[in-house]
Amino acid sequence: MIIDLPSTTTSQVNSKLVQLREEGGAVTLGRVLTLVIVTDDGTKTEDAVDAANDASREHPCRVIVVARGARKAAPRLDAQIRVGGDAGASEVIVLRLYGELANEGASCVVPLLLPDTPVVAWWPNEAPAVPAEDPIGQLAQRRITDTAAEKNPIRALDQRKSGYRPGDTDLAWTRLTLWRAMLASAFDLPPYEKVTEAEVSGESDSPSTDLLAAWLAGCLRVPVKRLKATRGEGIVDVRLERRSGVVELSRPDGKVGTLTQPGQPERRVALQRRQVRDCLAEELRRLDPDEVYEAALRSLGKVVRGRTAPTKAAAATRKPASGTASGAAKAKSDGGPGAKAADAPVDGKSDGKVDAKVTADAKPAKAASKTGPKAAKAAPKAAKAKAGS
Repeated sequence: MIIDLPSTTTSQVNSKLVQLREEGGAVTLGRVLTLVIVTDDGTKTEDAVDAANDASREHPCRVIVVARGARKAAPRLDAQIRVGGDAGASEVIVLRLYGELANEGASCVVPLLLPDTPVVAWWPNEAPAVPAEDPIGQLAQRRITDTAAEKNPIRALDQRKSGYRPGDTDLAWTRLTLWRAMLASAFDLPPYEKVTEAEVSGESDSPSTDLLAAWLAGCLRVPVKRLKATRGEGIVDVRLERRSGVVELSRPDGKVGTLTQPGQPERRVALQRRQVRDCLAEELRRLDPDEVYEAALRSLGKVVRGRTAPTKAAAATRKPASGTASGAAKAKSDGGPGAKAADAPVDGKSDGKVDAKVTADAKPAKAASKTGPKAAKAAPKAAKAKAGS
């Protein structure tokens, strides 16, 4: 059910909500929080409402959408109430603000907040530089942004770092949950070796790639390179160097990933790019500050930016982790040019038994070559003399 209230006030909206609840026979609301969505009025507004409706099936809540309209228009508030099948497991209140009222979103939201419940603010597109200092952000215990949806994601990520306050989070960080889980589980199997260096490749404007590289740099305390991928979307590849070899998690198609470890068969894992509604539902599960996200933001300065990630063919030609000895052994087994080099003595030293045997076998041949035809003629006579005796 959708009810339009053009040119209205917040008190009239509240009265209509009470009337709908009484007509429906609802005694209690059963809402666990208030989700405030701040966006500009347009086609993207409905996308944010749909994501909130899907998330509300896991977290029943009251959704208040602050859709800021034209600033040059006359001050006006147009409201819309959605309940039932049009609101998922929540009730949606859309407030379209025009004129000078567009900058007074917090004043319009306060009368509609649920009493004694947490408030979560979400900016699905453009967000303020410091969300905690925004008037609506000051009302919320948790503030959710999405740097990937902004015009310049990397610059927006720098703003999240400089303007971070406890309670802030970003959907670019939430999209890393599956990646972080898979990389952490790769170290549950032997050998239990330390990572010496790491590489993370992805799209040049992917804030999730930067955050993943920062998370690895902060947790592993090793040099981490952030490279630009030549193919794929979002995060494409992660390489962790260890003494025994490389642990690699690759997702070139954005759907299925491949985990490669030394001594283990390749494993295909589900790494499909997460949708906004899934990320939003995950963030609504916790209302306390995210310390791991804060640590990742602080580690952004430790990430070394590279140019372009190498292709698979170039990566295959890298030196093995075991060093040049394995290369010499392989050349010897293949009978290649390295075989003689592998068998040759080093610094004039060699195994004494082998040298003695070679010397003993070489002397008769050398002596026979010196005697020549005379020795050949004397051989029959010596045989007859031996037979007679």
